Amino acid sequence: MVHRSFHYMLPRKRLAGEELGSALKKSQSNNIKAEEEETHKFDMLSNGSPSEMDIDEDLHSRQLAVYGRETMRRLFKANILVSGLHGLGVEIAKNVILAGVKSVVLHDTHTVDLWDLGGNFYLSEADIGKNRALSCVNKLQELNTAVSVKAYTSEITTDFLSKFQAVVFTNASIEQAIKYNDFCRSQKPPIPFIKADICGLFGGVFCDFGPGFEVLDVDGEDPHTGIVASISNDNPALVACVDDERLEFQDGDFVIFSEVHGMTELNDGKPRRVKNCRPYSFCLDEDTSHFGAYEKGGIVTQVKQTKILNFKSLSEALNSPGDFLLSDFSKFDRSPLLHLAFRALDAYRSEFGCLPAPGSDKDAKNFINLAKRLNEGSGDMKLETIDEGVLKHFASGSRAILNPMAAMLGGIVGQEIVKSCSGKFHPLFQFFYYDSLESLPVDEVTEQHLASLNNRYDAQVSVFGHHMQQKLADAKVFVVGAGALGCEFLKNLALMGVASGSKGKLIITDDDVIEKSNLSRQFLFRDWNIGQAKSTVAAAAATEINPNFKVEALQNRVSPETETVFDDGFWESIDVVINALDNVNARLYVDSRCVYFQKPLLESGTLGTKCNTQVVIPHLTENYGASRDPPEKQAPICTVHSFPHNIHHCLTWARSEFEGLLEKAPSETNNFLSKPEEYKASMRSAGDAQARELLERVVECLVTEKCVTFEDCILWARKRFEDYFSNRIKQLVYTFPEDSRTSTGALFWSAPKRFPRALEFTSQDPSCLSFIAAAAILRAESYGITVPEWATSQQKVAEAVDSIKLPPFQPRQGVKIVTDEKATNLSTPASDDSTVIDQLIKLLDTGASNLPPGFQMNPIHFEKDDDTNFHMDFITGLANMRARNYGIPEVDKLKAKFIAGRIIPAIATSTALATGLVCLELYKVFAGHAVEKYRNSFVNLALPLFSIAEPVPPKVFKHGDQSWSVWDRWIIHGNLTVSELLQWFKQKGLTAYSIICGQSLLYNSIFAKHKDRLNRKVLDLAKEIAKLEIPPTRHHFDVVVPCEDEEANDVDVPLVSIYF
Repeated sequence: MVHRSFHYMLPRKRLAGEELGSALKKSQSNNIKAEEEETHKFDMLSNGSPSEMDIDEDLHSRQLAVYGRETMRRLFKANILVSGLHGLGVEIAKNVILAGVKSVVLHDTHTVDLWDLGGNFYLSEADIGKNRALSCVNKLQELNTAVSVKAYTSEITTDFLSKFQAVVFTNASIEQAIKYNDFCRSQKPPIPFIKADICGLFGGVFCDFGPGFEVLDVDGEDPHTGIVASISNDNPALVACVDDERLEFQDGDFVIFSEVHGMTELNDGKPRRVKNCRPYSFCLDEDTSHFGAYEKGGIVTQVKQTKILNFKSLSEALNSPGDFLLSDFSKFDRSPLLHLAFRALDAYRSEFGCLPAPGSDKDAKNFINLAKRLNEGSGDMKLETIDEGVLKHFASGSRAILNPMAAMLGGIVGQEIVKSCSGKFHPLFQFFYYDSLESLPVDEVTEQHLASLNNRYDAQVSVFGHHMQQKLADAKVFVVGAGALGCEFLKNLALMGVASGSKGKLIITDDDVIEKSNLSRQFLFRDWNIGQAKSTVAAAAATEINPNFKVEALQNRVSPETETVFDDGFWESIDVVINALDNVNARLYVDSRCVYFQKPLLESGTLGTKCNTQVVIPHLTENYGASRDPPEKQAPICTVHSFPHNIHHCLTWARSEFEGLLEKAPSETNNFLSKPEEYKASMRSAGDAQARELLERVVECLVTEKCVTFEDCILWARKRFEDYFSNRIKQLVYTFPEDSRTSTGALFWSAPKRFPRALEFTSQDPSCLSFIAAAAILRAESYGITVPEWATSQQKVAEAVDSIKLPPFQPRQGVKIVTDEKATNLSTPASDDSTVIDQLIKLLDTGASNLPPGFQMNPIHFEKDDDTNFHMDFITGLANMRARNYGIPEVDKLKAKFIAGRIIPAIATSTALATGLVCLELYKVFAGHAVEKYRNSFVNLALPLFSIAEPVPPKVFKHGDQSWSVWDRWIIHGNLTVSELLQWFKQKGLTAYSIICGQSLLYNSIFAKHKDRLNRKVLDLAKEIAKLEIPPTRHHFDVVVPCEDEEANDVDVPLVSIYF
């Protein structure tokens, strides 16, 4: 009976698990010779470790950056049950399947109706009357063919539940849920249980992971570290660290020490408790008075502690819920009320056999009375007051599963499932309630306007009414970006019916194409879409969700260069802009356009388990660019090049060397080869250190280090190894011996500097050979040299490199090594730069004469996401050999890819959550709400933490009886002269002393010669000086006019638009 109700679906496109293993075995048994040859090849990892066959790192790289390998392996073993495939259930299933669990069983005994089409993005009108689980299992399977996805349509038994590592119920009654939960708790180990519900604009989640649940990593952050500067012989001991970076330790943390000189007792690996933590010091809860005296060195590292949580069962927690997880502190008392409301709704359904009807005063009254009776019997949980208005809205919308709420709660629940299977991050403990009542229209919607229209938007209409639905349908929306956020937004907007009417339109633009690494979270894409335009594929997928969705896909980047595409007419036609971008500069530009054209902007972003949303409303809130995070601290250039003290420094240097050797040098060489005479003339004309360095690169490529055969490339790679990891280090320690002192008498090699040791190359070390092979292969590629098959054979590469003999290195006197942390480059001007340049040009003339006609090099552009191109193998090898020089812990290729590739950690759960929150704000935009109704949010699903608050109003500037903000522009009509413009400001009590157009100064009162411009038209000056080009469709231009008041204080005035 159980087996008959399972329905097996699509064949897998990507080999996974057993299939991959059997496929490999079959291949190996068919070719024993190939298997023997394989044993002589080596994985191109710099540490020589075997490759990870169980994780598709190309697919899951962004997710691995969040979870790590161990968590991913635990997920791969997890079998998950999702019961209830309406809008919330399908969101949860989507997120869990994308995460990469072993299997997901979709359970539902109900059939599809019209209301389901507004929440479940994998259902269509053709599915009405069919089972919900069966109707969407095929499409859910497509999300990740390495996950087994099945449908189950029978009633759930406890025996059936025992097969899973976590279970989620989205439409179970409290009685059913208690039964299932009690069984799950009785298992050894307990089966984590989650109950989640949505009622219109209200949602709730309950988690029970059983007694004694172990949290392995509470926050998911890397252990904090510090570089020791001193340790006292005291009780407690005071530990001071260098002020390179602030310490992030907290009182009660445990730390371990390493590399401490003198007080070596601390190097025993024993975790020690810290207290009295300060930005650059802390106290060690230990008596060190009998330890050896501290001399130098030392790294202190936080030890992550596990945490044991004892969850209550649902039956116990209903009557004794403990502390609720809060989201919006302006609704401090809301969670206890919603706890009562969900219990009352369950009782209402049991008593009346249905849910309250939308807008029905009678049903609402019955519901409120029932809630009051429950409250009276709640004992210590009894509420002193009950907000009947909230309960009335709760009852009215109780039948609706709204997409934005489903997206938001689906992200939260999806993350809780990951936690339950892995112990990664702190679980939700135990109740979480959320509402977005502020999204409702300003005026109360009558029962008549909530009535069903018998279409796919009925659920949403039952909450917001017909008028709001029409506004959404007629909306003109611009979505910028079609990546992870963009896919989620398109899905949400299609389900909401945005731009589905005759007047509506949605434009989405993205200049990127689909890559394999996108598939783990950008859920509208499939593996057969790789290489296609993101916006086009996403738009097509969204119209499958809702055939009435009017969407146009563009492949243009939104930037100053595309203002002919996104011109004034375009921006003026838009109602609202939704950003789905992944970089700050693009966000700032779109923000500036929205400010200029007075358009609402809904902003969001994610970083691993963290996400934030911001609402930007003309004249009501500050704009996105009004506040920025502080710039990321950059390591001094001398630290990166000569004095690294962490692996980030090594990888930054390695990435720089990759670009210098394989991209910039070949490009510079091609510049010479294209126009040799012009190039030589420009170098002679410059005659400086930079020109000399550029020529040295070209000479190396074409003369001194030119490669013709692959053996030449092996030799080049071997020389590179010797230069980087032996000769340079020998020169460095010769110039600065270990006992060197600074001009102040302090040891030169004191923290954070680490004294380096030169490496000796050996072909017995797989890491050395890996570096040689990767370097040689990339060098060959830059010259167009054919790479032989033996290039990845450990034995063959060892034989080739062992035949190379290099001359011994002798350190030189007088070599200047930059130690100034404020230095911006390593170039050192010399008095004979011009002479050296002439000599280099002579060498070039000789070398170029031996080149074949039309010879060009192939610059290699770094691409982190192709594991077959050897880019990350070379960078990882460079970084790890350098780390070995300085005694810094090495990293594997995946970790190196995260750092050197500047990969932004990303997962589907936080993306879904962010877009759900944004779409709840979109309702408010079309409702025309006041600022106090809007919400900005910051969420960290790892903790979990929710911080939701009203937006900040724009900064207001005042002068006399006038006031303005960033949203204001001063508009002047007429083709004014400079003098007339100055007079216009004078009438406002302001002295304008300068006029700027773009980057050009049109007028400034301090320049005497500018007096001649007073009677000239500002427009003419802008065209002449700023080279201003005005499109035919535009009849104005903008200038910035710095001003002073009567007391000579600078006044920030709005941008000035002059219409002519």
